[in-house]
Amino acid sequence: MGREIQVLWAGRHRRPRWDALCGEYRDRIARSVTIQDRPIRARRGGDGPDRARHEGEALLSALPDPVWLFALDARGKSYSSPDFARLLGRLSEEWPHPIAFALGSDLGLDPAVRKAARQVLSFGPMTLPHELARLVLYEQIFRALEIQRGSGYHH
Repeated sequence: MGREIQVLWAGRHRRPRWDALCGEYRDRIARSVTIQDRPIRARRGGDGPDRARHEGEALLSALPDPVWLFALDARGKSYSSPDFARLLGRLSEEWPHPIAFALGSDLGLDPAVRKAARQVLSFGPMTLPHELARLVLYEQIFRALEIQRGSGYHH
């Protein structure tokens, strides 16, 4: 896989139980690739669209340059786990820079982040709580690595 993966997520709260669950997968992933979990808080507050816009600005400003950005959004493209593994495998061969995944808060992902992304990734048309989406993302990244290794985890 690429040189580094970053998971950037907007939110006002850190809940230890979600951090612990994500941490288990991050530890597994870190055996194969450098991975960073980056909670991003908007410096300016507000509610509704203003907060979502400020979160989007904060997410975009926190990205490395250059970066291959995946925005997570229900309106994006869904992949099977094997297809996602092939996509990440192809990126690891062709893209020598960080790969980042951006997740919105409970307000969703600001349209500017979706527009800046090279790809918009969906876990399906259902709305997931942003914390659960982050956990699913970590599990799928780990699963992709295991598929690439040929381990039995995927079955």
